[in-house]
Amino acid sequence: MHPHLLSDIVAAHRTETPGEEPPQTMEEHFEEIDRWISGEEPEHSFGYYCGLEPENFPPAEQLTDEEMTLVRQAFEKMMFTWNIGISLPEKLPAALAYTIIVGSLHMKIDIASSGQMHFDFCTGYAPDCVFKQHCPCLEFWNDPLDMDDFEENGDSEDDIPF
Repeated sequence: MHPHLLSDIVAAHRTETPGEEPPQTMEEHFEEIDRWISGEEPEHSFGYYCGLEPENFPPAEQLTDEEMTLVRQAFEKMMFTWNIGISLPEKLPAALAYTIIVGSLHMKIDIASSGQMHFDFCTGYAPDCVFKQHCPCLEFWNDPLDMDDFEENGDSEDDIPF
């Protein structure tokens, strides 16, 4: 593993605390909400803010599962300092999780001064999921809801009050 990779991730931690920033005016706050509601793409990528470039990370094939897990853990801690979380399935193979985490550096995001922004890759459409066969939604796609299950439990469409 690149000897400075973990120290580079630690160096990418957010150093100023959100409380040190000047308070946002109500107008700025509402403009931010309007941009979010309208779906306007953020201006900068996560890599822009933290200073890391995906090109500085070795390909997954050059690392062991243990090394990729260490990088993932360090990376997630660093993300947390930027008020960012990432949702990945628990049993995702180390190489796929590593590749997705490193790829998050290209994702555009606004950095929240309070609360937390989140990278969530699940669209609910399992056939095209980035997690492939590890998609948490896959079991629902493969085993669709059977309306007969509701009738067996005494519930029927006639019992619905609307």
